[in-house]
Amino acid sequence: MSKNGKRVAWVTGGGSGIGEAGAEALAADGWTVVVSGRRKDALDAVVAKITGAGGSAEAIALDVSNAAEAQKAADQIVAKHGRIDLLVNNAGINVPKRSWKDMELEGWDQLVQVNLNGVLYCMRAVLPTMRKQQDGAIINVSSWAGRHVSKMPGPAYTTTKHAVLALTHSFNMDECVNGLRACCLMPGEVATPILKLRPVVPSEEEQAKMLQSEDLGRTIAFIASMPARVCINEVLISPTHNRGFIQTPNNRD
Repeated sequence: MSKNGKRVAWVTGGGSGIGEAGAEALAADGWTVVVSGRRKDALDAVVAKITGAGGSAEAIALDVSNAAEAQKAADQIVAKHGRIDLLVNNAGINVPKRSWKDMELEGWDQLVQVNLNGVLYCMRAVLPTMRKQQDGAIINVSSWAGRHVSKMPGPAYTTTKHAVLALTHSFNMDECVNGLRACCLMPGEVATPILKLRPVVPSEEEQAKMLQSEDLGRTIAFIASMPARVCINEVLISPTHNRGFIQTPNNRD
């Protein structure tokens, strides 16, 4: 945190779901929040909601799979605010064709580019500033699939989310000497818009039992609130009613 108490957070995938909830929770805690994503209209709606509640927020549209765009966004934040204290790498996707029998290389490449490369691009973009500050935190939103291999998410999603876990730990190994820390946040099923891309979309009743976006928003704000001496390396969080532990037809599709 800066000497004047200003804290600046950059949240990717901030136009909906976990990213939106994280941005709202951080703003409620007094952070200046910059939300990024591909849909400018969705970002503007989040900014309006946060500022309408008395928070500080702004939007930068970008595609995290483009390294130059990620760097440009980070540079823009630093140019305006002078610092970046927190990066929440939340942008992520999956595709309907996700099993070995129907997986397409185009879908595989798309997931690797967004879910893994995009995380790295944003981390690299903020790293010089955080090193200069000798302070900074990163929250990489992975998945339950980043710890436990299962059939439902598909090989591409599961592989990229496992890679994000490894990337997070390797960052801590190298950058702890610079006062930097990263957390891999691994949620189980969350009732967000990405569920609509599943081959079998969970019912409203099933979604009501899942983690909700605000649950992850509160978790992100908690991790971000810890003092610089604390590194929360991992958070593995799931619904109490964990469908991965309960054998039903739908949770294996």
